Amino acid sequence: MQKDIIGREKEQQIFQDCINTNKSELIAVYGRRRVGKTFLIKNYFDSKLDFYFTGSLNKSKDEMLMLFNEQLRQYSKNIYEVPKTWHEAFNQLKDYILSLNKETVILFIDEISWIDTPKSGYLSEFEYFWNSWASSYGKIKLIVCASATSWIINNFLADKGGLHNRVTKAIELSPFNLRETEMFLKSKNVKFNRFDIALCYMTMGGVPYYLDMIDPRLGLPQNIDNLFFAQNGFMKWEFEFLFRSLFKNYDFQIDVIECIAKKSKGMTRQEISNELKLSKGGNLTLILRELECCGFIRKYVSFGKKERDMIYQVIDFYTLFYLKFCKNCRENDPQFFSKNIGSPDINAWAGYSFEILCLHHISQIKRKIGIGGVVTNVCSWKALPDKELGLQGTQIDLIIDRRDNTINLCEMKFSKTKYAVTKKYYETLNEREEIFRQKTKTSKSLRTTLITSLGVKQNMYSSVVQNEVVLDDLFVND
Repeated sequence: MQKDIIGREKEQQIFQDCINTNKSELIAVYGRRRVGKTFLIKNYFDSKLDFYFTGSLNKSKDEMLMLFNEQLRQYSKNIYEVPKTWHEAFNQLKDYILSLNKETVILFIDEISWIDTPKSGYLSEFEYFWNSWASSYGKIKLIVCASATSWIINNFLADKGGLHNRVTKAIELSPFNLRETEMFLKSKNVKFNRFDIALCYMTMGGVPYYLDMIDPRLGLPQNIDNLFFAQNGFMKWEFEFLFRSLFKNYDFQIDVIECIAKKSKGMTRQEISNELKLSKGGNLTLILRELECCGFIRKYVSFGKKERDMIYQVIDFYTLFYLKFCKNCRENDPQFFSKNIGSPDINAWAGYSFEILCLHHISQIKRKIGIGGVVTNVCSWKALPDKELGLQGTQIDLIIDRRDNTINLCEMKFSKTKYAVTKKYYETLNEREEIFRQKTKTSKSLRTTLITSLGVKQNMYSSVVQNEVVLDDLFVND
């Protein structure tokens, strides 16, 4: 494992396993933009790379061929004419590979979706290069990478044409979890406590590119102000570029994600369609799939519901924070976050973002309550008032439905002190459990589970909590 790479142990092992085989390997690496795909690949292979070429946004076919030629000249130390077609370019690459007297040849093509410009013929020539020669040459380890996750899934992983079943290894690179984020910040000499690390995570997620902008000389509130609210703050202007670099008609994706973000618990496809006055099929289906593939939204089914009742929810931390506080901010205050810590708006956002943080760390929660190896289904549940049964309406944001005949009804509370269960909350939790049992008619055992920052304060009402998870429990590796 490379010493300068934080985390990514599983991904590094996959790379090593591929290097050790005696056959050609086509490795597809994909994941959210800024998540560190290029950094991981270039730093892991380092000087072992025999050829590296990256696509460039909004370049023409001819411009891309010229850039390809420059890279080939640099690596080969030979003079190749600028190719007029990608067929010529891949023939030149083949000629260069054959000139190498090596047991293993490592090639890296980055941002491949940007190379595949309209009518360029790039993808068909890539298919021909791999299928007709490279795959059987036996020495080639070809890594392709893209931030446009839906593109690489459609054209490599789910392709029914020439690349069908050709990818030998697929790596989806996710943002850092809390443990990896803590390790990354420590490597930069950022001395935040775990509460502030969680708060930092809730503003920008575990995206290494964003985390790298944290100034170790400043506290978290000042860093958030500098990145999001200062006139030239990077995160203030990142949103549109992020979507523009991922999607061709990015305005549609922005419209859809802004629509979904209006409801914290998410919306059904029918609700989205009605809100935006779109048809239920066609483009909306594609847009939702692309947003999900790129990690901006998730889809889930409420407990006891069917797949047609699928709900779409925004789960990207940066997107949620930006839309809540930056997009339509009228105050134009460069110290907005510092001045508003503890305000109702910030507290409401933090409470909701902590719920999303918990969704991103389900494996850690399961490990803490001792069910790491149990098959589970994670969902939410909502009940309207029922006059016939005399039941109030209620909502449970996180349910862990277990194969071992048990259901954890989870509550999540983010605060700087231990959480005190009041008499009113004690009654609410008991009532909620009874409503859930009557409405769902479940025979499974129900366990009230509280996930908090610093734990539950022991008092006469705290016994209502059967399982307790604290912030520190989320900082273990998954």
